[in-house]
Amino acid sequence: MKNLSAGQALPPSLWAATAIAPLTTAPLNASRKADVVVVGGGYTGLSTALHLAEAGAEVCLLEASEPGWGASGRNGGQVIPGLKYDPDRLNVMFGSKKGELLVDTIGKAADTVFDLVEKYGIECDAVRNGWIQPAHSAQVMRALEKRAAQWAERGAPVEMLDRSQVTQRIGTPAYVGGWIDRRAGSIQPLSYCRGLARAAKAHGAAIHGNTLVSSLQRQDGHWQVRTAGGACVTADQVVIATNGYTGDLWPRLKQSVIAANSFIVATRPLPPELGDSILAGGQVVSDSRRLLLYYRRDAYGRLLMGGRGPFPDPTGAQDFSHLERSLALLFPQLAQVDYEFRWAGRVAITRDFLPHVHEPAAGLTIALGYNGRGIGMASTMGRCLARRLLSAKAAPFPFPVSTIQPIPLHGLQRFYIAAGVAYYSILDKFS
Repeated sequence: MKNLSAGQALPPSLWAATAIAPLTTAPLNASRKADVVVVGGGYTGLSTALHLAEAGAEVCLLEASEPGWGASGRNGGQVIPGLKYDPDRLNVMFGSKKGELLVDTIGKAADTVFDLVEKYGIECDAVRNGWIQPAHSAQVMRALEKRAAQWAERGAPVEMLDRSQVTQRIGTPAYVGGWIDRRAGSIQPLSYCRGLARAAKAHGAAIHGNTLVSSLQRQDGHWQVRTAGGACVTADQVVIATNGYTGDLWPRLKQSVIAANSFIVATRPLPPELGDSILAGGQVVSDSRRLLLYYRRDAYGRLLMGGRGPFPDPTGAQDFSHLERSLALLFPQLAQVDYEFRWAGRVAITRDFLPHVHEPAAGLTIALGYNGRGIGMASTMGRCLARRLLSAKAAPFPFPVSTIQPIPLHGLQRFYIAAGVAYYSILDKFS
């Protein structure tokens, strides 16, 4: 089932149909010991497991479904470095020494992904032709000029683009200009996730799908990680990496993020007479709106477009109509195009729009909250977490470590999202 009619149930990932090399992992059916248990089989968990296993640690990863089932297999495939905040702002927030360490780390986030793809020969349609952030107003264009200048000062391969250059590269006259960051690129997200899993397994990591963790208990200096099937893993260290699908495994953690839906549509492969003028250079795009649209072409010539969606999970094609209208407005030549895939995944949004790392108990590390930059940032986070666990916290760690802070009135998160959408829509119209 690809195109959905009203009322049809949405499978976990329609995009899985185009992923390379299916992956099946066996459930954990017997108790065992490990050095580290990783809970969650997305980018953070798999990258952590891979980098730990590379260093010789005995790792057991437990995933409630299959690796990549969550947003790691259902995102738009854009590999973009950086965070919401520009480098100079991060220096103000954390001081110049810690700020520059964080800036350097996030600036190399795309390198982490493409280095892993090359090192392990991961087949995931990897393309590294850059990211364009176009401006929808002259006011925003000035902000983008400052952003690009700050990254240029740090050696990043960036360039400002005027209106004609953006129009020519993207294929729409809807923007006043923008900038391009050549560090960025794209992948097939589920294929990349499965590639990380295979690489981790090749280094000896045990990866178990369909294994829901039901409880964590500290006993005699070790963690007892119990599963819904009855098996238990005893380990010195535990990493929780459940991001937008975080449940009640650890107190208050679920309430510390907003699990917002990101919706994506994909056209059928575009014929040359329609597609040759749209993103012909293979760049990815996410625009400057607060309620941004992000889009790219895939290896088959489809145009993918993503953006915000309602809080409930989609149930049919009607839930994606807002994206299809946006695509037709940007590219009128595609107004009558057919759509082949529609899907959604939950991203974890934090109050400060920064990734959150918590260490609420001895031997327990939690990482989540990538705010829409999950491919590069979660892959990088996994590498950094592995180094931190292996070095007994002696090595510099670029991410701030914080206490878990629940969002007030978290049970009303669907109203937070609705109010935020309305507010940001107004700001976008007047900026």
